[in-house]
Amino acid sequence: MTFEIAAVKQLPTTYIMASSKRGALYIGVTSNLIERLDQHRAGMLGGFTHDRATRRLVRFETFADMGDAIVREKTITRKNLLEVYALIEQGNPEWNDLAEKLGFDAL
Repeated sequence: MTFEIAAVKQLPTTYIMASSKRGALYIGVTSNLIERLDQHRAGMLGGFTHDRATRRLVRFETFADMGDAIVREKTITRKNLLEVYALIEQGNPEWNDLAEKLGFDAL
């Protein structure tokens, strides 16, 4: 799996962060995935993501339009937990930290 870092940085993105394999999940949307990953990994985002240490990027999808990214985020959020796990495991069965492929250090 290879990713174009410059493209990911500038595209609206729906993403899923996890604390561990099949652990706590955070589903979000951003216009700059690299910056948002920095925030997650540094623990700068308070509340749920900080308390549950959701720092592993396990899935992301990019879109040409922010509205489409928001709709996708809401669609994923409405799924039950097992459906979200299955979605992650379709493209990332081992729950690897995809942030490493984007230039981030291993956790």
